[in-house]
Amino acid sequence: MRLLIARCQVDYAGRLTAHLPMATRLILVKADGSVSIHADDRAYKPLNWMSPPCRLTEKPAPPVPEPLPGSAVVGEPLTAVWEVRGRDGDTLQISIGEVFSDSSHDLGIDPGLVKDGVEAHLQALLAEHPGSIAPGLSLVRREHPTPVGPVDLLCRDADDAYVIVEIKRRGEIDGVEQLTRYRELLNRDALLAPVRGIFAAQSITKQARTLAEDRGLACVLVDYDVLRGLDDPGSRLF
Repeated sequence: MRLLIARCQVDYAGRLTAHLPMATRLILVKADGSVSIHADDRAYKPLNWMSPPCRLTEKPAPPVPEPLPGSAVVGEPLTAVWEVRGRDGDTLQISIGEVFSDSSHDLGIDPGLVKDGVEAHLQALLAEHPGSIAPGLSLVRREHPTPVGPVDLLCRDADDAYVIVEIKRRGEIDGVEQLTRYRELLNRDALLAPVRGIFAAQSITKQARTLAEDRGLACVLVDYDVLRGLDDPGSRLF
């Protein structure tokens, strides 16, 4: 990865045209061939960029033109001009003035993002501790198949009736619709019916809760840290 902090002017030509006047910015050239120009705001979003595959050509700066009699020099001296050409023929021309920092770094192979608290983790933890969903609940099977996809957990309650549990990190209306379909299909099986449904999530939107309750589905909020044994509700002050 190459990091260049410099005064630069950027001109894009392609499906439309865009112009960034001369200012101090960060130019980031990644090993995948992408080039992006950043200001010191807008969080992670670049001001302009070219996605890979693209080709970067570095050209020497053109000479500074002589000023006309009685006029001042327009613009400022350049040190280089970069032309970045994309696969569709669009171009990004970066006119570079004063350079403050120019460094390159080999970051190596990135192992990728490992997400914590994803639905698969929640499902595994709740399968180990079904009683945390509802008292007396016991696991029958994970990923129980139905004609429209597997339901996360098939359980029995204290009365030996079947209960299905759909698990989400964030419970929204789509999840309620999904659980409704599973319950309707499983209730057609005389060996399972009647089947209750529980919608379990770390957070549930107001709209999803309203729809679930209207359809006779229970909603349960899941505390991921408690499931992992990282938090003791009994030791909280409030």
